[in-house]
Amino acid sequence: MLLEQNLITADMQKHSLTFWWLVECWVSVFNKLIRRYKYLEKGFEDEVKKLLLFLKGFSESERNKLAMLTGVLLANGTLNASILNSLYNENLVKEGVSAAFAVKLFKSWINEKDINAVAASLRKVSMDNRLMELFPANKQSVEHFTKYFTEAGLKELSEYVRNQQTIGARKELQKELQEQMSRGDPFKDIILYVKEEMKKNNIPEPVVIGIVWSSVMSTVEWNKKEELVAEQAIKHLKQYSPLLAAFTTQGQSELTLLLKIQEYCYDNIHFMKAFQKIVVLFYKAEVLSEEPILKWYKDAHVAKGKSVFLEQMKKFVEWLKNAEEESESEAEEGD
Repeated sequence: MLLEQNLITADMQKHSLTFWWLVECWVSVFNKLIRRYKYLEKGFEDEVKKLLLFLKGFSESERNKLAMLTGVLLANGTLNASILNSLYNENLVKEGVSAAFAVKLFKSWINEKDINAVAASLRKVSMDNRLMELFPANKQSVEHFTKYFTEAGLKELSEYVRNQQTIGARKELQKELQEQMSRGDPFKDIILYVKEEMKKNNIPEPVVIGIVWSSVMSTVEWNKKEELVAEQAIKHLKQYSPLLAAFTTQGQSELTLLLKIQEYCYDNIHFMKAFQKIVVLFYKAEVLSEEPILKWYKDAHVAKGKSVFLEQMKKFVEWLKNAEEESESEAEEGD
């Protein structure tokens, strides 16, 4: 029995190797022809697109072989990723042919290259956000896509699609946030909307505070004079402090905000002298607390404008440390 199983396995491996040898031969022939006769390139792609529209006319075995060959041709650049448009045919999608074909195709493609190369090719033809269309409308969710392709052995593709979805959700959140601010919507409504989006798209608070900060800073036309912009910034940020405070309930969120402020003040030269004033404002408004500020000052800052901003913060940090020591002493005396 064991011998028979080993013989069957050996036979399957032999057939698999023979098939891949044939694939390499076919690919080599296609490449030589297209290199020699450039006018064949577009015609070849058009024929492949037509071929993919009639996948139902092939047996499962034939479809698998075609998918693997197509993956190799995509990997070496003989075919353009735009051919995948054919897989979005309604009938192919409805009967599950598109998704099954895509599994074999992407396995072959990623095996030849890697997920980064595949992603770059998909982005080039605006196909990077359309992969969920391989499934019927009622199954077009990240959860379904991830489960299907992970179980098929394509975890890296699942993670890529999940990341794409997250990036898209964050961009959409920022766009909507800016629109709500420009309309002057009440903060309680904005906060409710953002929290719902956080929950729906699994966006962590430290990421959200970065989005909120960017949105707040983009809603105003800043004065070009350094001596006036600090006053303008304080007035503007004081107004938005309650909104920012709603998304700094974690130490990491506060630290993220500090780093965003540092980078913004460095990248926008008129704000270089405003950094300390913004941090003090946020401390007084309970957007930031002493622990993250002290951590930022000690070792969590970035290189951008480091010497200037640390010097600005020196006296305030000393005051925070003294206040902290006094609080500890009073606590000990009370005990």
